[in-house]
Amino acid sequence: MDHAVVIGSDPDGLGEALEEHGVTVSRATGTADRDSLVDAGIEETDALVVTDVGLATSIPVARELNDRFRVVVYSHDSIPEFARASAGLVVDPDLLDVETVAEELTAEH
Repeated sequence: MDHAVVIGSDPDGLGEALEEHGVTVSRATGTADRDSLVDAGIEETDALVVTDVGLATSIPVARELNDRFRVVVYSHDSIPEFARASAGLVVDPDLLDVETVAEELTAEH
């Protein structure tokens, strides 16, 4: 993974952990609407990291712009059912810390 777009406040610091593993991280601001996703580089990203499930409505919008990225949800809250099928990885921060998730996302498989 070379690039990730983070949406949400990222209170646990997954974006920073990814940066420590060499990933370029950009953030879609506000409600992560179409314009902020484009500004953050969604069209060329490898991953959309959702840290606020209230912004899950951004997933289908992002998919319209790029259908090749992995969706990672890192939140204490449950992801809405409509977005669950799009999520490649859903992790509760109480189960895995940011370092472990960053290592897994950046490991060569």
